[in-house]
Amino acid sequence: MAFSLPDLPYAKDALEPHIDAKTMEIHHGKHHNGYVTKLNDAVKGTEWADKPIEDLIRSLDKLPSDKQTAVRNNGGGHLNHSMFWPSMSPKGGGKPSDELAKAIDSAFGSFDAMKKQFADSAAGRFGSGWAWLCVQPSGKLHIVSTANQDNPMMPTSMGGQGSDHQPILGLDVWEHAYYLNYQNRRPDYIDAFWNVVDWDTIGKRFADATN
Repeated sequence: MAFSLPDLPYAKDALEPHIDAKTMEIHHGKHHNGYVTKLNDAVKGTEWADKPIEDLIRSLDKLPSDKQTAVRNNGGGHLNHSMFWPSMSPKGGGKPSDELAKAIDSAFGSFDAMKKQFADSAAGRFGSGWAWLCVQPSGKLHIVSTANQDNPMMPTSMGGQGSDHQPILGLDVWEHAYYLNYQNRRPDYIDAFWNVVDWDTIGKRFADATN
């Protein structure tokens, strides 16, 4: 079965004023859709065509060498964006609760300290890439940044942290994610992101990663 573009879980204008409708239209309908199309072209007719995208990304170094770059770029783009859209909600913002809140305090000292480290990672990523809040194999949270469309679950030789790392929150800092509304003001976009983070979804991901 071919990979497909997931529907947005809200209207294109639902995250305004923090993320504008035109950016969502282009980002989802053109950029993410383009990754899906190119990923399907890369794996068509191979044993990898029917694998879940997470398995494909975790096993990237096991793919034929002539497929690795296309799957790294486009498979990574598909997985990253498929995680990104449900991470946000028009009813988002605020703070996490329960076990995720405790884990953030344990790893970073406070929610505000985590936000600062995450924002610094996102703002400091040179060029295009992502900032991630991840669960380590020990269950402890940490923050990493990846280039381009790399994902933390990719093998370390392919830009990731390894298959036993589980990202639960990612922020896209490619210019196409924010430039229409924020131009070169990436830190303003990062600040606005906290207003739409769906902590219920992130909390469920944390629970799944630690149970």
